[in-house]
Amino acid sequence: MKEDTIVSISTPLGKGAVAIVRMSGKYSLKFAKKLFHCKKLESEEICPRYLYLGKFEIEKGVFEECLMAYFQAPYSYTGEDIVEFQVHGGVLLAEKIMRACVNVGARLAEAGEFSKRAFLNGKITLDKAEAIIGEINAESEGELRTSLKITNGVLAEKVEKTQQELTTLLAEIEVGMDYPDETEETQLKTDIAAKLSEIKEELNKILTVSISARYLKDGINVALVGKTNVGKSSVMNALLGENRSIVTDIQGTTRDSIKESFVYGGIKINLIDTAGIRKTKDVVENMGIERSKSSLNSADVVLFVLDGSEKESTEDKEIEALLQGKNFVYVINKADKQRKLAKKDGEIEISALENKNIDKLKEKIVKLVIEEEIDFNALIVTNERQFEILKDAEEQIEAILKEKTKSLDVLSMLIKKVWNTLGKITGNTENENIIDLIFSKFCLGK
Repeated sequence: MKEDTIVSISTPLGKGAVAIVRMSGKYSLKFAKKLFHCKKLESEEICPRYLYLGKFEIEKGVFEECLMAYFQAPYSYTGEDIVEFQVHGGVLLAEKIMRACVNVGARLAEAGEFSKRAFLNGKITLDKAEAIIGEINAESEGELRTSLKITNGVLAEKVEKTQQELTTLLAEIEVGMDYPDETEETQLKTDIAAKLSEIKEELNKILTVSISARYLKDGINVALVGKTNVGKSSVMNALLGENRSIVTDIQGTTRDSIKESFVYGGIKINLIDTAGIRKTKDVVENMGIERSKSSLNSADVVLFVLDGSEKESTEDKEIEALLQGKNFVYVINKADKQRKLAKKDGEIEISALENKNIDKLKEKIVKLVIEEEIDFNALIVTNERQFEILKDAEEQIEAILKEKTKSLDVLSMLIKKVWNTLGKITGNTENENIIDLIFSKFCLGK
């Protein structure tokens, strides 16, 4: 446990009912007693996890009435002694409380240092620390649910179970090398290959689900394109459920890309309302049109908005040509008017004005990208680092299975490499742990 005590404001900066200033470290309570005055703190019998009402001396003769809570090591978030002050939620006040803690000996915490200490003290694994960040940054229900699942230890449990299975294989190899007369090497390799295949299949299941669900984190990027005055901005407003884009009868109203998001079925959908694509001498509008064309290439889905009350124009056909090979859907707008446009394959007919078939369009957007419905009860990995580690481990196992002529000692080395790769997720990558687990499972000195 570190000797220095750190302090930071744990709540967002801004005006509110309550702000929390937190200290963590060996001298947290000692420093708190210098600043916080309460009758019960005069005795040594301070109860952890109790709230004490008292006065915090911000500076000489200046006090703030607030609450203090003490969390005794190791039963705290960081595994160290923690003291939290719950003060009135003012920016300047919280900063003064924090500075007073620094003046009596605490040090300003670095970014993420509380969670780093929690990891170093064995309170959380690396995957849980990353999931906590995911919880804080989650913008959709799906992303939040996957982060909560990992925070609750589901990924760590899976990784540790897989590492235990690999440890058993390593122990069997050790026995085979130490007692060659009692071990049939060919059968041993066959058994190991069978087990590695099972592990590879389990990893592949997680990766397959996670690939489908990668949009939980960043969302599905959707570009609305079409010629001027087909109602792209109206379609965007209907999808958002609010008037975000300016709607007029004047051509070229939207001159730049407008970006907004909404959530449907737990998935965040990022809309980009682009400038109407047409030939124009307006320099500014032309810049917007070029950005529209750029959005076509970066979008996961393109909504090609057409005016159903008009026949297809040359401009419509030119835009349609730009969309070939891309993931797009025909959105026939103005269904509230008499239709003149010919039918299109896979089209969705809507009325942005009357909100007709808008939910159907939302469902279509999701299905164009995510072929199978996401099982939120499954283990889903949206963290890029964790995903790449699992993929690396799967590829390493695949390479082992392809090479059938490896000796037992080489096989042992490669399996240890997989063990260490998986350990990068939780932080459990020490080779000494493998040795300890081997000897705890097998008695080689029979």
